[in-house]
Amino acid sequence: MASYRYRIVNVFAETPWAGNPLAVFEDARGLDAAAMQTLAQQLNLSETTFVFPSARADAQVRIFTPTYELPFAGHPTLGTAWVLAQTLGKSHLTLEFKAGVIPVVAHEHHRMQLSANAPTYRFAPPAADMAHALGIAPEQVAGTPRFVNTGTEQLVVPLASAEAVQACTPDLALMNIHAKNERGIIQTLVWAWAEDDIVARFFWVQNGQLAEDHGTGSACANLGGWLLAEQTTTLPLTASMVQGHGIGRLAHLSLLIDADKQIHVGGRVAEVGRGEFDWPDHGGNALA
Repeated sequence: MASYRYRIVNVFAETPWAGNPLAVFEDARGLDAAAMQTLAQQLNLSETTFVFPSARADAQVRIFTPTYELPFAGHPTLGTAWVLAQTLGKSHLTLEFKAGVIPVVAHEHHRMQLSANAPTYRFAPPAADMAHALGIAPEQVAGTPRFVNTGTEQLVVPLASAEAVQACTPDLALMNIHAKNERGIIQTLVWAWAEDDIVARFFWVQNGQLAEDHGTGSACANLGGWLLAEQTTTLPLTASMVQGHGIGRLAHLSLLIDADKQIHVGGRVAEVGRGEFDWPDHGGNALA
């Protein structure tokens, strides 16, 4: 019987019990994909990460939701990097994902910042179709919906106001028609400016049902890509993106697009617990 230790951290957490929770398995050697998926399902957090040695970076990281693996995600990157910064004693790290190698910097006060991949784009359905799928009036869509990919492709939909963001009541059947990314997964960010800040919600499918994420770093990076494509801002741009109003748990994400058009996403990490699982040496799921 092998034992696997994990830590629970909250990412984008301005207070300890806020932000987006994450489980980080510090040394996952010996676990295969099926085992990692089982453990992620057991923990039932939005994402769980598993750390392995890497020849290209400080560590290789694999990310699992309770139902599938992701090539990249923001809060797992920052939370895993925070754990590694503690164990390795480093402030500048590189993490290898299926989407590539991502650099992360540890700052004071438990704040981490990643540098995302350069964005790529794909045309999205018309604004009227997206409004219908989101349950809002067409005039509440305030720009061009785009699929953006800085590591994980997601649909980014700009709305006219914070009130429009809160009014969204997405329909699963219509989202399946209009909002699936290149991997056949619904991942959609709706957002609006609220003075100098960004108010956002992120919808995805978990266990066959539409769910809302607490704080989505990959979507914040993709929003940076959307802003670059639309050329709507003067660079450098610094903004705060806030999620979680509708689910009673706020996450605060920092977005920086520098003068060289590099997208950076950051936030505060708070550790809230630790644990350990026993796993059969034969790797099976059956009870002995």
